[in-house]
Amino acid sequence: MTPSTAPIIKDLVLLGGGHSHVAVLRRFGMTPLAGVRITMICRDVQTPYSGMLPGHVAGHYRHDEMHIDLAVLSRFAGARLYRSAVTGLDLERRLVLCDNRPPVSFDVLSINTGATPDMSAVPGAAEAAVPVKPIGEFIERWNALRRRAAAHDGPLRIAVVGAGAGGVEILLAIRHALAGGAGCDASFRLFAASSEILPGFGRRVRRAFRGILAERDVAVHAGDPVVEAAPGRLTTAAGRTFESDEILWVTGVRAPSWPAEAGLDVDADGFIKVADTLQSTSHPGVFAAGDVAAVVDHPRPKSGVFAVRQGRPLARNLRRALLGRAPVPFRPQSRFLSLISTGDKYAVASRGPWTFSGRLVWTWKDRIDRRFMDRYNRLPDMPEPPAADLPAGLADPGTLADLSAEAMRCGGCGAKVGAPVLARVMARLAPVSRDDVVIGLGQSDDAAVVEPPSGQLMVHTVDSFRAMIDDPYLFGKIAANHALGDIYAMAAAPQTALAVATVPFGPERKTEDLLTQMMTGAVEVLDAAGCALVGGHTGEGSELSLGFAVNGLVARERVAGKDGLRPGDVLVLTKPLGTGTLLAADMRGKARGRWVSAAIEHMVQSSRAAADCLFEHGAGAATDVTGFGLLGHLAGLVEASGVDAEIDLDAVPFLDGAEETMRMGIESTLQPENMRLSRHVANHEEVRGDRRYRLIYDPQTAGGIVAGVPADRADACVAALGERGYGAAARIGSVHAWSGQPARIRVAPARPESPAAMPAP
Repeated sequence: MTPSTAPIIKDLVLLGGGHSHVAVLRRFGMTPLAGVRITMICRDVQTPYSGMLPGHVAGHYRHDEMHIDLAVLSRFAGARLYRSAVTGLDLERRLVLCDNRPPVSFDVLSINTGATPDMSAVPGAAEAAVPVKPIGEFIERWNALRRRAAAHDGPLRIAVVGAGAGGVEILLAIRHALAGGAGCDASFRLFAASSEILPGFGRRVRRAFRGILAERDVAVHAGDPVVEAAPGRLTTAAGRTFESDEILWVTGVRAPSWPAEAGLDVDADGFIKVADTLQSTSHPGVFAAGDVAAVVDHPRPKSGVFAVRQGRPLARNLRRALLGRAPVPFRPQSRFLSLISTGDKYAVASRGPWTFSGRLVWTWKDRIDRRFMDRYNRLPDMPEPPAADLPAGLADPGTLADLSAEAMRCGGCGAKVGAPVLARVMARLAPVSRDDVVIGLGQSDDAAVVEPPSGQLMVHTVDSFRAMIDDPYLFGKIAANHALGDIYAMAAAPQTALAVATVPFGPERKTEDLLTQMMTGAVEVLDAAGCALVGGHTGEGSELSLGFAVNGLVARERVAGKDGLRPGDVLVLTKPLGTGTLLAADMRGKARGRWVSAAIEHMVQSSRAAADCLFEHGAGAATDVTGFGLLGHLAGLVEASGVDAEIDLDAVPFLDGAEETMRMGIESTLQPENMRLSRHVANHEEVRGDRRYRLIYDPQTAGGIVAGVPADRADACVAALGERGYGAAARIGSVHAWSGQPARIRVAPARPESPAAMPAP
């Protein structure tokens, strides 16, 4: 989707990727609102659908089938996705405080973060039991439990505390899954604090499940609540003790502490009090939905069905709030259809006094769940961007008129960002200081003055590109890492950097926030490298971009040029390939969020420790792998060194998903130009059909380093790289004496049994 040309006037921030917020994203994606920037803050890039969790545990649904890809959905909605956990709110300054990034500003805020089982009332429960929420964390623990069950010697004793619909469903799902495991012998106990299982459900439903649980040899302990937990043991109010190998906790939920600490009105249990408009009763610019909210006039149980139903009215009222219009009240239904599965493909349906059960009910539930997921995982084609004209209600008083008056933006020096904005941004940053910087950011001179240390050579490099991700903070980190790569590959240490930043035109406070986010990320990377930011230039443009001119220092005898490869060296690569195709796929909404998230993790990883490790193990030449791809940068090494090289396709590490997006035919716009470098490959015709072959031409952003390491030290080098955090580092080929032929690189094709041998599109 082409971005809107409208300046950003309002920021809508969505906290949490719950069922209500995915509906909000889809609706804003279908009907964008010009001038509104949406930011979702969530810990995970995929959000699970709670209705399919028991089916996933039972083995009926794969991981991706029960998860909504927030990255793809955010891209569809034109929203930014920030992977962070919320630690608090500053409601006066309208800021969201996060655990791993600068605060995020908002004009309108919506909270749909869910809740977690309340384990505080039972001593030892938090240490001894596994909570079923958050679901993402539970799935990881369930996979570990299943592995332990397979390796367990003797009967496995499993206890579930909480006999509501969630506890009953998860117990029966686990029983079904383990019953299918080879040699797994398990017994189950269900603990209910009340005298009945499934409180809140009708008599017929409770009777049906009592029969199902008895038939499957589940021991039910009702009316005798658990009062103490310890690893491997539960104690009830009656003083009875039960040994258990695994304890799962599925009781009532508790609210996070930060809404109350921020000053939002909360109920006695800490849940955010909202009116029937889903607005906070204390702060009208804050909305809440799902488990974290308590609708004052219409209390309802904490259930995913209500969060799903709140999505539509929440989206409507958020839109109205952004436009300055009065919100519309919403009344949740008092009765709802409940579908509870029994582990196998069988379910019980109820609505009020009506009850029905059977395999057809499970099929019905399955269709409902899959249809719900298809709404978010099978999105329509991207809508056209909203027009540049802004709805009048969006603008702050005077802002729209100001923007209209300045629609024709100045060029030249008139395009610079204003001095007050820059002064405030720089005051928030903390660039590292160096003794060899005589004049830097601390002074108001026109240029920086740096003293070159005696006996050191200066290494200069420059890199700049437009933003390839929507998160300016992470983009700042990536841009700085990318610029530093050339310094590290020369065995130099960064000294100083000059920044050149371009930010899209918008109101002053939006420009200031964007620049602060981006430069905070960049300065964190520069500071960690000991590189002083000494100045730069910031101007307006059509899109966000950032670059750095970096100066490094190196002793003359330590300079690592490209001419140091020797026959017999082993080629070592420190990071996997594939950022080009993955980022291209992400722009089209075709890449899974977890693929892009993993790629970003590699891009924000510094190459400093990798370079140190390579040179400690005798690397004679190295280069960072960036825009020309592995093949292009390696061609520069072998030409300069006067040698030949061989790449083993089966040994080259690739990012998860890169082969799949390449199979879809999605490539970076630079890929065709890079493919012209195939003249350097002696056996190009032999390997051109392998999709991994095309990936060695894939342009990389903040990629790894490829170096020639003496053969007798290569294995130790790769092992040391792994210990320093470069788990994908690998031996990818070898260096040979020049054959006399102009094409100096040979690519060993993937072996027939290797997945890499599958033909490219």
